Amino acid sequence: MGLLNYSSGRTRVKICGLKTPTDVDAAVAAGVDAVGFVFYPPSPRAVSPNIAATLISRLPAGVDAVGLVVNPTDAEFEAIRAVAPITLWQFHGDESPAECQRLAAGQPWIKAARVGADFAFADFSLQYGQASAFLLDALVEGYGGGGIPFDWSGIPQVWIIANAPQVVLSGGLNVHNVGEAISRLHPCAVDVSSGVEISKGVKDHALMKEFIQAVRAADASASP
Repeated sequence: MGLLNYSSGRTRVKICGLKTPTDVDAAVAAGVDAVGFVFYPPSPRAVSPNIAATLISRLPAGVDAVGLVVNPTDAEFEAIRAVAPITLWQFHGDESPAECQRLAAGQPWIKAARVGADFAFADFSLQYGQASAFLLDALVEGYGGGGIPFDWSGIPQVWIIANAPQVVLSGGLNVHNVGEAISRLHPCAVDVSSGVEISKGVKDHALMKEFIQAVRAADASASP
């Protein structure tokens, strides 16, 4: 388990934006590999460090607690670190490679990419070469993919093959399209938030289970 334990036969699953104990318990029961906690106050999925700490205490060993931040100040970042036992950081703003590396302070971290029509994949992965993974999200106004998929055909095949062990695919995934995404791109992991919600910021436990079942079905179909 764990989000970044790459295996060609098992796509890892991260469910992001969980806010309640029942959400966390349902995600764990469904077989999630990582749970994302949003530390970005404008988001309807945001939680405080103290609430995140309580939720993280419910995670079994092997399930990553991912801390999503957007252009945090040093004080904001340290306030999270002091309380919530995050195992993997996700930088979702305009943080430079040096900022990510300094703030993470030896912990693994992911850098989110906002993928538009002219996104330079090779430049991005070279620039953020110290990242443990690259999260591919849609380019929309503001931060976060807004539940909108981007054009997967724009990802260079050479790049996706070379970086598959580090690719976390996000952006508008749901139970209906995640199978196609896995069969086409074979990422290390997939990341879902709005695709398992009944309204903005409110998770649907049945959809979470169905999403992970769809991932496992795609893995089974891809096996020799």
